[in-house]
Amino acid sequence: MSEPIESSAGGPRLFVEAVLGKGASVTLPPAQSHYLAGVMRLKGGDTVLLFDDRSGEWAAEVESVGRKAVVLRVTERTRPREVVPDLWLCAAPIRRGRIDWVAEKACELGVAKLVPVLTRRTVVDRLNGDRLRAHMIEAAEQCGRTALPELADAVALGKLLDAWDPGRTLVFCDEDGGEPMASAVTGGPAAILIGPEGGFDPAERDRLRAVPNVRRVSLGPRVLRADTAAVAAVAIWQSVAGDWRDPERVA
Repeated sequence: MSEPIESSAGGPRLFVEAVLGKGASVTLPPAQSHYLAGVMRLKGGDTVLLFDDRSGEWAAEVESVGRKAVVLRVTERTRPREVVPDLWLCAAPIRRGRIDWVAEKACELGVAKLVPVLTRRTVVDRLNGDRLRAHMIEAAEQCGRTALPELADAVALGKLLDAWDPGRTLVFCDEDGGEPMASAVTGGPAAILIGPEGGFDPAERDRLRAVPNVRRVSLGPRVLRADTAAVAAVAIWQSVAGDWRDPERVA
C-alpha cells in the first residue's frame, strides 16, 4: 500500500483506532511509527493530523520518538466528523484487486456502508475484510475524509432481501435494463445493488422485483464491468441525492 500523504493543513495525516480528544496521548503502532520516524523523519514538536472515525480530525504534536514507538499529544480539533449520506453499496465480490479498488472508491465517494453480497453467479466467496478495510483507511487518509464506511460481513442475496427494511430504497442495477438511474434516485436512505461479473440469474431478478421500495435501473447502453458499474452508480446517486449537491456538508 502507498504511504499516507502530507496534508496541506500541515504534517502527515493518519487514521488511529484510539478515541481522540484534546490532551490525549496516542502511542502509534510499529508501522505508523516507522513511517513518521524513519520515512518522514519527524522529531519532537512536529505536527501530525489524526482522525478516528468518531470525533473528526485533530492536530497532534510529536511528544517522543523512540526505537519502537512514536508518541503523540493531541492539541486541538481541526474539523468535526463529516456528515455522511445514508447510502449503502451492496456489491457482489469480484476478483482480488478489483474488489480492493471498489472498497477504495466507495470510501472516496462517501458511501456509508459497504455490503458484500453473495449471489448465484458470484465467483469469489471469501473476502479478506482486514485488507478491504486497510484500503478504505488508506483512501480516507489520502482524500482528507474524517469518516470511514462501515464494512459488513458478506451475506447471501436471499438473506439480505428477507431482512430488507422497506424504508430504504433498493436501487437494483440490472444489465437487462430499467429506468434511467438519475430518474430513479430519490432522497432518503438508499442502497445500490451491483451484481457479479456474470450478472443476476432470472430467479434473482424476480426476487428483487418483489422487494418493497425497489427501483430497477439501467446504467446506460454500454456493458460495464462490475467495478465500473459500482462507481458509476454511486457517482450518479451522489450527484442527484447526495452531498455532491452541497459540498459544505462534508466540512
